[in-house]
Amino acid sequence: MEREPAQFGPNSWLIEEMYQQYLDSPDSVSEPWRDFFADYSPDGGAQAQQQTPAPQEPKPETKKAPEQMKAEEPAKGAVRKEDPDRDKAEPKKAADEISPTPPAPAAGATPLRGADATLAKYMEASLAVPTATSVRTVPAKLLEINRNILNRHLARSRGAKVSFTHMIGWAVVQALKAMPGMRVVYQVADGKPSAVRNEHANLGLAVDVKRPDGSRTLLVPNIKEADTMDFARFFTAYEDLIKRVGANKLTPDDFSATTVSLTNPGMIGTVQSVPRLMSGQAAIVGVGSIAYPAEYEGSDPHTLAELGIGKVVTLTSTYDHRVIQGAESGEFLRRMHDLLTGKEGFYDGIFSAMQVPYVPVRWLQDKNPAHDSVEAEAKQARVLQLINAYRVRGHLIAPLDPLQAEPPTIHSELDPATYGFTIWDLDREFVTGGLAGLQKAPLGEILAILRDAYCRTLAVEYMHIQEPEQKEWIQSRVEGSSDTFDKDEHLHILRKLNEAEAFEKFLHTKYVGHKRFSLEGSESLIPMLDAVLDAAADVGMTEVEIGMSHRGRLNVLANIIRKSYGQIFREFEGDIDPEVPQGSGDVKYHLGAEGVHTTRDGVKLPLSLASNPSHLEAVDPVVEGIVRAKQDLLDRGLEYPVLPLLIHGDAAFSGQGVVAETLNLSQLKGYRTGGTVHIIVNNQLGFTTGWTEARSSTYASDVARMIQAPIFHVNGDDPEACVRVARIAQDFRQAFHKDVVIDMWCYRRWGHNETDDPALTQPLMYARIENRRSVRSTTSCSARSTRRNNRRRRRRSSGSGRLRSARPSPLQPVSRPRCCGRSRARSQRSPRASTCTSD
Repeated sequence: MEREPAQFGPNSWLIEEMYQQYLDSPDSVSEPWRDFFADYSPDGGAQAQQQTPAPQEPKPETKKAPEQMKAEEPAKGAVRKEDPDRDKAEPKKAADEISPTPPAPAAGATPLRGADATLAKYMEASLAVPTATSVRTVPAKLLEINRNILNRHLARSRGAKVSFTHMIGWAVVQALKAMPGMRVVYQVADGKPSAVRNEHANLGLAVDVKRPDGSRTLLVPNIKEADTMDFARFFTAYEDLIKRVGANKLTPDDFSATTVSLTNPGMIGTVQSVPRLMSGQAAIVGVGSIAYPAEYEGSDPHTLAELGIGKVVTLTSTYDHRVIQGAESGEFLRRMHDLLTGKEGFYDGIFSAMQVPYVPVRWLQDKNPAHDSVEAEAKQARVLQLINAYRVRGHLIAPLDPLQAEPPTIHSELDPATYGFTIWDLDREFVTGGLAGLQKAPLGEILAILRDAYCRTLAVEYMHIQEPEQKEWIQSRVEGSSDTFDKDEHLHILRKLNEAEAFEKFLHTKYVGHKRFSLEGSESLIPMLDAVLDAAADVGMTEVEIGMSHRGRLNVLANIIRKSYGQIFREFEGDIDPEVPQGSGDVKYHLGAEGVHTTRDGVKLPLSLASNPSHLEAVDPVVEGIVRAKQDLLDRGLEYPVLPLLIHGDAAFSGQGVVAETLNLSQLKGYRTGGTVHIIVNNQLGFTTGWTEARSSTYASDVARMIQAPIFHVNGDDPEACVRVARIAQDFRQAFHKDVVIDMWCYRRWGHNETDDPALTQPLMYARIENRRSVRSTTSCSARSTRRNNRRRRRRSSGSGRLRSARPSPLQPVSRPRCCGRSRARSQRSPRASTCTSD
């Protein structure tokens, strides 16, 4: 690495400050800085020596010939004769030129010292770089909408947040990747002007640093080889760099070899800037504020929406004109324009890299007919068509598969473009027909309500139901309703997941090779069952009768029925009940069990798990018969105080006739039990066969449509959604005494019975499963991320929205000798740093 301060551009002040700290006490800076300063030359080292002129030896005087001296004398005499005062005036003039009188310092002038003086020196040096600037104003409407979709998904999953600068910076990287001419740097080699063509783009990020005295300065670390990354890696590298700025953990390597820099004065409202380009860089891109043009700032929002006027952002490219031409810079900004308006799959790549299971919004030209025209009435009618389409088919684009095996698509009936809508219609108001209690709302709000209700990790099929009150009941529960949980509920869900996972991990470690039909990958079943039982206890159910086959049965016995661990483990050890000398078949837990569920409020609810000598669905009619018999004995009429709860496998539910027969009898007077809650543990495999080869129907639950039962589909990797849908299902059963189906999409981490290798028959699926974190892990990480974001929001609301440096000096002094008073005084400087981002 070079050791000259000029290479660090605007970061030179920091290098000088760290160097002084190093001179005071070498141990007060980290090891990378000590290595850097070992051969550092603050005055430029050899370069300074080359620029210093060599001393010249005095030339020997040449004696003049007598004739020459005589010829000069008359000339001198003539001068004195013509202007006798000249010899007096000229010496005074020369003295004035050699020693000019310095101007008196202005009142209050303070000399620049230290870092400020260093920065001023290099800013003056930047004047030697011949620059030119290209300017382009880009519409920001599409950028704003797709960022909103991206962040809404991240808030529900990972808790991260993508800023405008992340996305614009990524557009800079993609444009640099396509235009290597914008990565060329001017350099003098062997005394000759040269052009250095960089293979990769190191993107510098201008980070504002606030000092304790309130003054501000700039750090410009860079992301190395940003053009080799996808957006997810770029986002991670960006956030890591900013985090290390705040924690004072940057190293000299973070500042070297910057190709192009990105600065965002738009965060403080600047519309356009022409920043200084430091020597050694090809260009610097300035990002202005994202706002309506100034002439429209006072306009009515409804008028702006009707006129199709959106926000814009001004981009500038200040480049080294010695090696980059204006046409290249203009083409560079044009390419950025194209990317930010969605060309070349720009937003598709971002969504894919961030694992967003939706299709980004597209750029289309606005079409807005006059209000009193037939076209305007037809447009309003199409809004109602769109609302109905989401109620009927919204589940088709819901991200239900935790493995995300298929890329996201948009069904044509759910695409607003199919109905002639564009991004410019999102701010325009339309009649909703009572959606979420609203009579009129902007199209963007309408779509947000519909997608939150039908296209998230919880989706519902119910429009096949003929009874209007049942459909209205479901709509009131999902459209515009809050799906937030308080802290205690989150902790309770996490505890249930802990119980489920800990039990499975123990069995997998202790009883290797035993058949246990693990619940790993489907652990959300436990908090879901817990929620159903809580809801049943709250409405006064006297008992719950559970029927299930093999998948997860051990976990249900341990964590729902509360069968003792000791008894379960003894059965694994071969301790056979003497009352059943023949055992219970190839699985040790096909026998029934009884227990008691206790809610968090202390309400106790008796539970029974029916015996099931088969792996499959033969238990379904048995459970219904047991429940009907118990209800007849209680003789409480239409209260139906005993709840049947059936747990199915996906292949069995769709493929076994006994399921259809049981459903078909459910509404008949002689067999009615007041509705059954069905839960399908949908691990997308039937023994070794994938669902696409096992059935013709779209869902495993389609057989339930014949009795007009509502069907809730839920992503098993979202335990909060699983708990929410469990409560809705039990409430529906209690309100209408009908069957209700929950289709929980999940996966099976091990083979069918832990003795087979599923990768032999489903290699692609198990390649996705192999390194996948458990539901409990992702839930706890999401909770921690949410807490971090909440803390950040509180800091922003209580003061400045800038990351505070946790370390004292501008960069990382890892350790300081306590005896060094001067080092300790330096350590008290604790600047605040913030990314130049517009959120």
